Amino acid sequence: MKLIYHILVRISLALTLVLTIWAVFFYVAMINEVNDEVDDSLEDYSEAIITRALAGEELPSRSSGSNNQYYLTEVSASYAERRHRIVYADSMVYIVEKRETEPARILTTIFRDHHGGYHELTVSTPTIEKEDLKLAIQTWIILLYVALLLFIILISAWVFYRNMTPLYTLLRWLDNYKTGKENEPLKNDTRITEFRKLNEATLRYVERVERAFEQQKQFIGNASHEMQTPLAICLNRLEMLMEDEALTERELGELVKLHQTLEHITKLNKSLLLLSKIDNGQFTDVKTLDLNEMLRRYIKDYEEVYDYRRIDVELVEQGRFVLTMSETLAVVMLTNLLKNAFVHNVEGGRIRVVVSRGGMTFRNTGEGALDKEHVFERFYQGAKREGSTGLGLAIVDSICRLGHLSLRYYFEDGEHCFEVRDTPRFVNLPEASGAPG
Repeated sequence: MKLIYHILVRISLALTLVLTIWAVFFYVAMINEVNDEVDDSLEDYSEAIITRALAGEELPSRSSGSNNQYYLTEVSASYAERRHRIVYADSMVYIVEKRETEPARILTTIFRDHHGGYHELTVSTPTIEKEDLKLAIQTWIILLYVALLLFIILISAWVFYRNMTPLYTLLRWLDNYKTGKENEPLKNDTRITEFRKLNEATLRYVERVERAFEQQKQFIGNASHEMQTPLAICLNRLEMLMEDEALTERELGELVKLHQTLEHITKLNKSLLLLSKIDNGQFTDVKTLDLNEMLRRYIKDYEEVYDYRRIDVELVEQGRFVLTMSETLAVVMLTNLLKNAFVHNVEGGRIRVVVSRGGMTFRNTGEGALDKEHVFERFYQGAKREGSTGLGLAIVDSICRLGHLSLRYYFEDGEHCFEVRDTPRFVNLPEASGAPG
């Protein structure tokens, strides 16, 4: 998940909690304020009735025009002692004028007349419908929450992308950066301290990588050259020794084995050097290549080798496969796949190369499926074959990754299948702009 989504989710959760708590406090505060105002009115009304009752004056009508009502009853001393002097409560009362029941605020108080008698006065007045109020508050809170959430998301996304522009610029530069190649300088001026430090750290790291890359290339070149020379000398001397007629058959057999071992070491050295150069991107002879034409040429070159084991070869051209890549690496990829199809084939088998517009598939008869998880690993060999270094498919895999090609192995109808396909290249980075999007 992108960073902006993490931020927005957490803001939404925090906002939900804050608004919920605020709604509860707002509702309680509003109800308390309403009750306080109604209670003051009830107190004034009850005091007026008590004053008239104590003065012996005529009491007002039990139901006034404002829907206020009262009930005055005489109570015993014991009852008066058990009750609180003033009690407030919410209840439902019947309004005679409206002939309906409405919520009301009720005040109950007990007072004593001049003769020592006790009286209970109950005064009521209509009040707000608290359930309706609660529903209204919930509705408006939800509307407020949605509006605030949309507003905060838009503002947060806009602020995020505005402030993260230097990071996206750096990410695009790193994505386009090629070690050992001539790259565009990093243009990422910013006043944000953290991003300035990140730019500086990135440039320092790139400098160290470039130095290490140059040292590695130099070491590989020197090591390969130093190893190839003594290996070639050993092979030449062995060949001279093998021409000596005084050698016994046993001695000649041992020398042949030694010669084969040195040749195998030489092949390994060349293959490992090639892999290193591929991984380091040292092949720059990039051009547009017609792989159909190249396959026709190399299959014809290998005809005699295939005839030696009575292997039938067929090239099926369903379309033209054109790639832009290093010609040297394309040759290595095709020849390695053709050699692999020959080495890991059966006597009297067949090789079928199918070329289409978007890729090619090398199919050859075999004795059993290879391990798909490890078939492209270095030195992996499904079945040990004489003369195989175990690096051919690893080299093909490295070339495909460098050239943004997909390489897939599967076993179908008794045949090993190696499929190479061209894949589109996309960079999945957001645009650094002033607005979200």
